[in-house]
Amino acid sequence: MEKRNESEVTEFIILGFFEFPEMQLLLFLVFLIIYLMSLTGNLLIILTVCFDSHLHSPMFFFLSNLSFLEICYVTVTVPKLLAVLIAQNKTISFMQCMIQEYLFLACTDVEIYLLTAMAYDRYVAICNPLRYTIIMKRKVCIILATVSWTTAFLNPVPHVNLISQSSFCSSNKINHFFCDMTALMSLSCSGTSVIETITYIESPLLGLTPFILTITSYVYIISAILKIRSTKGRQKAFSTCSSHLTVVLLFYGTTFGVYMRPKSAYSMDLNKLLTVVYITAIPLLNPLIYSLRNKELKGSLCKALRRAKN
Repeated sequence: MEKRNESEVTEFIILGFFEFPEMQLLLFLVFLIIYLMSLTGNLLIILTVCFDSHLHSPMFFFLSNLSFLEICYVTVTVPKLLAVLIAQNKTISFMQCMIQEYLFLACTDVEIYLLTAMAYDRYVAICNPLRYTIIMKRKVCIILATVSWTTAFLNPVPHVNLISQSSFCSSNKINHFFCDMTALMSLSCSGTSVIETITYIESPLLGLTPFILTITSYVYIISAILKIRSTKGRQKAFSTCSSHLTVVLLFYGTTFGVYMRPKSAYSMDLNKLLTVVYITAIPLLNPLIYSLRNKELKGSLCKALRRAKN
């Protein structure tokens, strides 16, 4: 990103949801409420896990990491979207655009790796419960989290560096609500074959591999749960991983919808809609899913809220 862009473009114009001019205020209120609820819900989970010693376990350690990530996720994109909707401040500088895109890609990768680490944690808990405390030691959890964050923040460097050196000679209008890589590539007139090649090489290793590991973990988990003879035992075992499985399905379902569709079926409008889901809806739903489905977290949250009222 150090090299000066060859074109005269010094800023971009984010079009946002220009297709609905009469709904700008309504959309602003909707996204503002979602943003505030996402911040509040995820912050509550982090504080509850930090201050309740009963929740100092690997599962909740990863959950607090995920909640912190969701706060970062919505903060990278939504505040600028709110400015576009209410203040009609559609411009974003070239450097701010590159930084936003970099952080967005990094957050997406962090979520992939954290969900994989959480799947492994649930696999050990269900399939090897007697050795759970030995395998999932605090040191192991910290290493898994550190590797997830570090790798994720290194992955987007070549992509963003290459797109920052592209020439944008046709237009500086981004048909999206943030600096999306696909939208930027469509504006480039200097060719994007190198970026596409890097993406094709990286995707199987850094994107598909974690997904396969996550699904494989749940194949073993579900197989182990079905072998439990008592109905109560099966329900208890499934309740410990159902929240995470729900989040995995939501995240990968929308992500694949955006990035794995064939070019012939590509639509920017559909792309924006699906991106809205995993940028805003998932950070909002995560706290609800975990707090409603997890009895330990639900109980701790209720206690914390009662103490706050008193």
